[in-house]
Amino acid sequence: MVLGLAVALIAPGVTAESVPAARQADVPSWRFMPTATSNTLITLDVVDREVVWAVGGGFRGATNDGAVVRTVDGGRSWQNVTPPGGVADKFRDVEAFDRDHALVLTLPRGDEPSRIYRTADGGATWQLVFRNSVPNAFYDCMAFFDDRHGLAVSDPVGGKFAILATEDGGWTWRPAPADGMPAATPDDGALATGTCMVAHDRRHAWFGTTGTSGGTGHNPQVFRTADGGRTWSAADTPIPGGTASIASLSFRDPRHGLAVGGDFAPDSGIDSGAAASTADGGASWSLGDAPGGFRNSVAWVPGGGHIAVAVGPNGSDVSTDSGRSWTLFDRARLLGVNCQPGAGCWAVGEHGTAAQLVIRHS
Repeated sequence: MVLGLAVALIAPGVTAESVPAARQADVPSWRFMPTATSNTLITLDVVDREVVWAVGGGFRGATNDGAVVRTVDGGRSWQNVTPPGGVADKFRDVEAFDRDHALVLTLPRGDEPSRIYRTADGGATWQLVFRNSVPNAFYDCMAFFDDRHGLAVSDPVGGKFAILATEDGGWTWRPAPADGMPAATPDDGALATGTCMVAHDRRHAWFGTTGTSGGTGHNPQVFRTADGGRTWSAADTPIPGGTASIASLSFRDPRHGLAVGGDFAPDSGIDSGAAASTADGGASWSLGDAPGGFRNSVAWVPGGGHIAVAVGPNGSDVSTDSGRSWTLFDRARLLGVNCQPGAGCWAVGEHGTAAQLVIRHS
């Protein structure tokens, strides 16, 4: 069995808590594998050791490369379960509950607005469960507290970030009252990475923003809720506005979280990383050393204590000190990472690649 960084399930019955945290001398790496598509995959959801779902499409302006794939045997085989016509879509999030039940979020394209599709049969069929009808709404990410209660966040509408909520596993969605959301900074938004919004337990959720450029130069913020999405508060981060955005968040518990992102404009030769951490649930943030480049996604390693992994267009970094410093360990283009207790960490990226995190103890 492949060892997950600091959560090695080396024998039946061994738990994450019984495995020591990775030492500084431990060397992380990825075990790569093809999936059922050659299209770029952007984000994923790890359900357990056997089941992983991933989606993609539209990275850096690509067209007709939308894809939804899944494995139900730990990556030994993959199925392409893209909804009919979905090759034209830009899938930016997937929330999976088991091998059969999942939701996928698409970005607007042409005259088609943001949409959410749901499957209850492993992707054999899909139902359209949400089609945006609000002008200027642009839904970026979803996050679920459990298999029934979830949220989705849109760029600001009427000066406030818009939130959708579901209480039946995504079959129906309703707008959350706007009076529980503070005003957004003008021209702020969110990056549609699949992990710009995350949730923990039944009450806590967070989403990160892009920050603003120009005269205000407002730093990216993290919005947080402690009541399931009814009310929100915003905290500035020390990630510099105008030159960096938050692309991804990860919380290992309701207090300890990470935010990563940066600035990515390869046509202009720009690829810079940024990272920040919180130990008070997102009320305040501390700037860490920058990763090796823009990081599209970050995840805490289950059972790893202070260990986290971040991935982006120019490679992957590991932190062993809760995001204060980062070490580049791989140069493959991976865009999404997700970890689950008992399942380790997985990532996805260009050419339909999937990768499982491994650790070699020196």
